[in-house]
Amino acid sequence: MPKKIAVVTGARSEYGLLSHLIKQIHADPALTLQLIVTGMHLSPEFGLTYQQILDDGFMIDAKVEMLLSSDSPVGITKSVGLGVIGFADAYARLQPDIIVLLGDRFEILAAAQAALIAKIPVAHIHGGELSFGAIDDAMRHSISKMSHLHFVACEDYRRRVIQLGENPERVFNTGAMVLDAMVDLPLLSKAQLSQALSVTFKQNNFLITYHPETLGRLSSKDAFAELLEALSPLADCTLIFTEANADADGRIINEMIKAFCKAHQDAYSFQALGQLRYLSLLKQVDVMIGNSSSGIIEAPYFKIPTVNIGHRQAGRIMPKSVIHCQPAAQEIKQAIQHAMSQQHHQAMETMALPYGQGSVSPKIIDVLKRTDLAALNPKQFYDIPTAE
Repeated sequence: MPKKIAVVTGARSEYGLLSHLIKQIHADPALTLQLIVTGMHLSPEFGLTYQQILDDGFMIDAKVEMLLSSDSPVGITKSVGLGVIGFADAYARLQPDIIVLLGDRFEILAAAQAALIAKIPVAHIHGGELSFGAIDDAMRHSISKMSHLHFVACEDYRRRVIQLGENPERVFNTGAMVLDAMVDLPLLSKAQLSQALSVTFKQNNFLITYHPETLGRLSSKDAFAELLEALSPLADCTLIFTEANADADGRIINEMIKAFCKAHQDAYSFQALGQLRYLSLLKQVDVMIGNSSSGIIEAPYFKIPTVNIGHRQAGRIMPKSVIHCQPAAQEIKQAIQHAMSQQHHQAMETMALPYGQGSVSPKIIDVLKRTDLAALNPKQFYDIPTAE
């Protein structure tokens, strides 16, 4: 009898990472895919991106409505509570053999809590990472502790998950999920992107992805204002913004993006680009600017420099292409200038890439197929042996 694998997705970016794994689970006769959609996918404000999942030919087995129209800490907390209720109902109806979760967002925390209480094993992707500037850091480790199988992006992250008390035999270094798409997708050319997005590319082109720094010293509004001040005087360049996610203060950032683009004819904003257009765009720009993990993982593989602002991604393993700066307009300007320099581009030519070379999904599926999922519970704490 095929194993029932329930994959949870709550955001456009996370679905992009999971899409190759979802396709391969769906195509494997030894597995039955159950797709649970939640969070921003179901929100008109964030583009109702569940439609993209349907357009890709997948059936959605359950929709868990949980996202309130509030980005305050109280609103996010209430959304987590609603999510736990919704996932409890979905799991009771679908009876999956294992839940597959990726990352660290509050939607995924709710999915893990419900699975723990329902005694359903969890496979967690991208655990062991650090991002000191966001509450996601603590949520990621919490999800790892509620999980039974772990698929991490590099060896340092594998060691960290084991340090949390997880059995080394259940922690697998498979590499970063996004590499599957980067290796396999036929990316669009600059001309195709220009037509598809109605964007005019100029001599210099920048992709800006900035999310709230939920543990930052500056408010998200003030920090993002510094970035916009740094971008305002740039000449002969195209600025392409992707909107922030549904974290606390995400709506404030999105309002500021829209106001900036309205006042600058060479600035564009997009609510949801989708994986193909996002990766194609990333390959074509000159610099990625912001505080997204895609500047740490995806951009280096295209040898695109990243200006990483603030502390949201602090703690991650970063290639030489990443330039750090504080959320201060002058520092951001200097970082952009350095990113465009010949010196920095020469340094990127020989940099090491720490997150694998792709073929991540087949490795995960192999583990899911050969593991006795019913034997994963009850979980026991793993004590790291110490020298006496």
